[in-house]
Parts: sequence; structure tokens; C-alpha cells
Amino acid sequence: MRKGAAGGPAGARRARWSGLPPRTIRARLALFYCSAFSISGALLLGITVGYWQSTTGTRATAASPARGPIGVLPGPRLGRLNQVAQHTSDSRQLLIAAAVALGLTVALSVAFGWLAAGRILRPLRAITSATRHISATNLHERLNLCGPQDELKELGDTFDDLLGRLERSFQLERQFVANASHELRTPLTTMRASLDVAMAKPGPPPPQLGTLARRLRRELDHIDELLESFLTLAQAQRGELADEMPVSLDRAASTALERRANAIASLRLHVEQEYCPAAWARGSPTLLGRLVENLVDNAVKHNQDGGWVHVRSYALEQICRLVVENGGAVFGQDQVSDLARPFRRLGSERTGSDKGTGLGLSIVKSIAEAHGGTLRLCARLGGGITAVVDLPMAPQPPVAVPR
Repeated sequence: MRKGAAGGPAGARRARWSGLPPRTIRARLALFYCSAFSISGALLLGITVGYWQSTTGTRATAASPARGPIGVLPGPRLGRLNQVAQHTSDSRQLLIAAAVALGLTVALSVAFGWLAAGRILRPLRAITSATRHISATNLHERLNLCGPQDELKELGDTFDDLLGRLERSFQLERQFVANASHELRTPLTTMRASLDVAMAKPGPPPPQLGTLARRLRRELDHIDELLESFLTLAQAQRGELADEMPVSLDRAASTALERRANAIASLRLHVEQEYCPAAWARGSPTLLGRLVENLVDNAVKHNQDGGWVHVRSYALEQICRLVVENGGAVFGQDQVSDLARPFRRLGSERTGSDKGTGLGLSIVKSIAEAHGGTLRLCARLGGGITAVVDLPMAPQPPVAVPR
């Protein structure tokens, strides 16, 4: 049990809080180069020093005279002692010089190993960087790694092939959704025309027929709204922003609130809008207008009688922000975060609802990501939802918003 604690999550937490740098592959490769060079250098210097000592020691012994009888002058013996002392001093100096040289070469091997590991791992860093920022809206990008046909080049080419297959798959899926939405509009128009012709016949229609006609019209309107949402979602996911231009978030929010004036009045909602004249985003006016309309529509529909809606815009350093808050029932953060997925509704999964198609916030998220922005949904403690959209700031936006 203690072994698992030492090598499991607890050990990882201790290593994270110890202040040590992360053990990256580059650091491990540099350490491996340094260790291999240090061991081989130490062995080579040890063999050289040992061979030198044995050779010079043998020469010193052979050059020194044999010990004579008692009473012989101590000159030869003194010469031998001097040679031994000189040999010992030379050995010490050689060892010191060898240690200094080994230390310098070890330091150089660390720097060389770090640079060599970085050079070798450069393709992996390119792959990691591309993987982080490539999403469904920019699958057309490729790594196009240069260099010899080695394992890393093969890995990069394989990743490019994977991106190509994903791009074709996404394109086929979006094209199918767009084509199906267009094709379904024709029979729906025919059904609506047939219904109008049937109700326009002389004489009052039976009450059951009138009730059925009103219900069919509501369902046809719902299907039309759903098909329009499909087309907008497919366009946003393709990232088609041919009509890019500065868009005022204040003006888009005011327009969206005006279009929902009847629903706001029927629910007796208190609406408050805070303006920021510098909040101009660059993108498609059609898609960004739909983004703001969906946020306002979601805040109005998922509200309560006598509730409130607050719309605020901000201009930060490189981004402009739109915040739409509304009151309502209390929900958990897990429930609210799941609303950006298609066909997700509060209180119901894929069942029918008279509060929309279940695609509103997913369209907002797709449009924001197509413009390089983000969508965040937060549950309010007092009830309701806070939606925050960050979009890239338009370069040199106008300073005033005509209202």
C-alpha cells in the first residue's frame, strides 16, 4: 500500500510541489548524453593515467640502483627518493589536470546534449503546437515537415494524412447537412401551400380541421426554424467568412432586443443594456448578428415572468466581450455547460420543446470558434445563466456607434 502511495498520485503531487523542473524528453536525452560522455571520458582518462603511472613507475625502478651494503654513501638512494617524489608529484598534477579537463568536457557535453536533443525534437514540437491549435474549423492546415526521411518525418506525414482524412470527413458531413436542409425545404413549402389551399375553400371549415391546421402550421414553422439552424451551423463550422468587416456588438445587441420586443413585453422582463462604443469585432455581420440574436433569444426564452435580462459589452486589449445574463430557475454548472452541445436543453435531452430547436447555443459556439473566439456558460447562484462570448477585436474600430 505504501509502495502505491509513493509511486501513484501522491508521489506525483510531491514531485509537482517539490519545485523541480518537469522531466521532459529533451532533459532526459541531454542527461543521457552527458552520462554516456562522462562515463566514457572517466574510463578513458583512468586507463590513460593508469598506463602512464605503470610505465613511468617501471622506468623509475629500472633507472634506480640497487640497495648497497651498510656504509655506502646515501647519494644513489637519495636520487631514487627524488625520482619517486617527482613521479608522485607528476601523478598528482596529471590527476588534477585530468579532473579539470573531465569537468569542462562534462559541462560542454551537457550544453551539446541539450542543443542536440532540441534539434532532434524540433519536429515533435511542431507536431505538438499544430495539434493544440488545429480544430474542426482549420483542418486544412498541414505540418509539411522538412528534413530527411526518418521516423519523425514519417510521423509528421502520417499526421498530415490524418488531418486530410478528417477534413474530408467533416466536409462530407457538413455538405450533407446543408444539402439535406435545402432539399427538405421544397416538400415543406408544398405542405404549407396545400394546407393554405385546403383552409381557403369556401365555407367555414370544421373546428377539428381548424385546430389541425393551426397545429400543423406551428410544426412547419418549427421545422423551418430547425432547417435554418442547420444551415447556419453548417456555414459556421465550415468557417466561411467571406464578408468580414467590423461589427458593433452594441448595435447587434440592440437589434436583437428590438426583434424580441414582443416576447419581452409578454413576459414583462426588465431589460438593461450597457454600451461600450469601442466593442467592435471583426467577422461576418450575418453570422455575428445570428450569434447575438441566439444569445438574447436564449435569455428571453429561458426566463420567468417578471424576470430580467442584462446585456453588456466590453473592449479589452485584444478582444471584445459580450455578456448576456438572465434570471430564472437555479441550475447546476454541469447542466449549463452541456447546453453548448447540439439538441441539449435544460430539463430535457432530445425531447420536443416549445422553447427552441436545441441548436441555439451550439450555433453560438460554432460561430464564435469560426471567428477565433470562445463561449463560456456559467450558472448563476441566484438562478439563471451567464453567457460570455470573447471575439477578436477589429483593427482600428470606429469610435462611435450610431443608434
